[in-house]
Amino acid sequence: MELFVAAVREGSFSAAGRRAGLSPASVSRQVAALEAALGTQLLNRSSRSLVLTDAGREYLARLEPILQDIAAAEAAAAALQATPVGTVRLHSRTMFGLRVVTPLLPAFQARYPELRVELRLAERPASFAEDEIDIELRIGAPPAGPLMQRLLLRSERILVASPGYLAAHPPVRRPDDLLAQHCLAYWLGPDEVSWRFLAAGALQELRIAARLTANNGEVLRELALAGHGIALLDDYTVRDALAAGRLVRLLPGWQVTNSEFDQGIYAVFRQASLLPAKTRAFLDFLVKALPGVLSD
Repeated sequence: MELFVAAVREGSFSAAGRRAGLSPASVSRQVAALEAALGTQLLNRSSRSLVLTDAGREYLARLEPILQDIAAAEAAAAALQATPVGTVRLHSRTMFGLRVVTPLLPAFQARYPELRVELRLAERPASFAEDEIDIELRIGAPPAGPLMQRLLLRSERILVASPGYLAAHPPVRRPDDLLAQHCLAYWLGPDEVSWRFLAAGALQELRIAARLTANNGEVLRELALAGHGIALLDDYTVRDALAAGRLVRLLPGWQVTNSEFDQGIYAVFRQASLLPAKTRAFLDFLVKALPGVLSD
């Protein structure tokens, strides 16, 4: 179709061929194939000129706007690939989204003013097909599957309590001491709460009679700050409270978790040979920004 338009506008197969890097014979064959596919003659050919038939004139009038739309669509798609524009849709666990992602968004949008950000917070993993998101931020290594993943930062879970709580209760020197404490645990379902401890290669698992459970880390953090008990929380959620002395870390010589010990922060996104520019921009921004925001 493009060769047909070029031949008409340039006045010959030779000129159209020069523009396309083809021989005149090749252009002639392709235009003839187009006429055969349409079942009508578009051009009357002579040794000196090309003249449109009535069918050719009607076809050209309808074809040129279509080719222009195709070129515009291709340019728009290329721009989305090369330049961060549009909307980047993010999904995150509530606590991480509130305490880490949200403070970073103004700097990101100042760097990419043409990008809109849509942040969704939930305590469940996202469905990429149903939720139509670009990036999910997960705590812990995602299961193997068709999605791509990128480790953004290492983190760990730690036990914390307020100075007031610790002053009013027996000291915690080893994991077993927690059995006599008021523990605040993340709710993972109807099963009993289990915390796992690892030190010097020795693994210990405790069934915790939690005084209170909640499916939101912010609830546990606020209760720990209020002196209500000992909470197991991700380190980035209590960094400021530890620095201010409002919370104290317990059993620092032990790794502790309620699931897996690998608690890295991962970005999960669709597999693609060419990652959209908006997705790549946000991933690169997080890689540079997270170490700073979590170490201040």
